[in-house]
Amino acid sequence: MSLIPSFFGNSRSNVFDPFPLDVWDPFEGFPLSSAAANFSGARVDWKETPEAHVFKADLPGLKKEEVKVEVEDGRILQISGERSREQEEKNDKWHRVERSSGKFLRRFRLPENAKLDQVKAAMENGVLTVTVPKEEVKKPEVKAIGISG
Repeated sequence: MSLIPSFFGNSRSNVFDPFPLDVWDPFEGFPLSSAAANFSGARVDWKETPEAHVFKADLPGLKKEEVKVEVEDGRILQISGERSREQEEKNDKWHRVERSSGKFLRRFRLPENAKLDQVKAAMENGVLTVTVPKEEVKKPEVKAIGISG
């Protein structure tokens, strides 16, 4: 007798099992089930160094030709691309689909000190690194004024 109601699926036999063999998908059967949904939330880290803003995006399995990096008007850095779904053969039986596929898009408003004409991007081992150099901060020139009197 299962302790989980049947609408959660009958594949899990023990409610105390912290690692179920299957996970209930509330959108199973819908045209855009969660397995086929896009992964618009591609993970991106943004750090600022004294010289630049550095963005690192995890894009495993993608080639650099499948990723687009753009700077739009208004200092918007846009990282986009698409991971194609694996071709299904007629005789294939899928047991689990966890890897995401579809289009992704991330946008970041760059600060005023970004040098938009010197943005560089590189892809290595599934990690996209976008470097946006910063303009040097000009220290205010201080001029000593002599006091008469």
